[in-house]
Amino acid sequence: MAIRQPVVSVLGHVDHGKTKLLDAIRGTSVQAREAGAITQHIGATEVPIDHIYKVCGPLIGKKKFDVPGLLFIDTPGHHSFITLRARGGSLADIAVLVIDIREGIMPQTIESIKILRQYKTPFIIALNKVDTIQGWIPEKDEPFVLNERKQQDHTIAAFNDRLYSIMGDLSTHGISADRYDRIDDFTRTVALVPISAKEGIGVPDLLLMLIGLAQRFLEGQLKKAEGPGRGTILEIKEEKGLGKTLDMILYSGVLKQGDTVALGTRGAPVITKVKAILKPKPLDEIMESLTSAGIEAHYSYDAGMFICNEVMWCALEYARTERPGMPAGF
Repeated sequence: MAIRQPVVSVLGHVDHGKTKLLDAIRGTSVQAREAGAITQHIGATEVPIDHIYKVCGPLIGKKKFDVPGLLFIDTPGHHSFITLRARGGSLADIAVLVIDIREGIMPQTIESIKILRQYKTPFIIALNKVDTIQGWIPEKDEPFVLNERKQQDHTIAAFNDRLYSIMGDLSTHGISADRYDRIDDFTRTVALVPISAKEGIGVPDLLLMLIGLAQRFLEGQLKKAEGPGRGTILEIKEEKGLGKTLDMILYSGVLKQGDTVALGTRGAPVITKVKAILKPKPLDEIMESLTSAGIEAHYSYDAGMFICNEVMWCALEYARTERPGMPAGF
């Protein structure tokens, strides 16, 4: 059975480099165009497996993966991530928690950890801005394990000081973590991947970890279902020539043009039809391309609300979210 791309949420404290990391993966500069360099909306980016093979070449060799790629979500902060998780089902299959290696754990880092634990989302940690360590010699887009060999002893010592300090702080929050290349059992230890989003250092290591862990531990839940389509709304906006549209992620089943769908709103669910389904190019951000699903809409929606073409499921989902004590799926 074919498997889908895992949905990867990127979260962390403000200015620790979440969007910059996705820029490095895409080879674009979305962040430079955002107001105040802080993410204002939720964006999604598809990274196909061929791109991952290209970026990770020195690390992968001839190894092949069944996972067809990765779908990244860049969140504007922990509140929106809560909304996506609580109202959209288990949207994220795996997450990347970005930590500035200089600043360490900050308030939104702690909030992010709480969210990840609450929803039992597996995650790895990207230790960003290693290039800011005094004396660090960057090499554009190089794997960290190769770039590290070019550093002088005093630079490595300074890096290790920050690494072990953050590992100690994580342990106070009940997280056993270590450098990804030193871990024997990934079910017990959280992987730390040192990176520089600015220089692209460590991005190959990070992509390899994500695709490898997804292949090993998530393959069962990534199998494509042929049933009714279920998804989560990311963004609502006006699109020239299409009118009001919804950006969405389909995480289960099949959704087709002409389908009757039910949409979660601030009130009761709304029934409408899919006028068109438009998919952005790989490595594009959904927010910057044509909307992913052109659906006529005249109601008030919030990011994280559900969409599906199985009306009974939507009624149950509405009841569940309106009555938080109700078990999922009932």
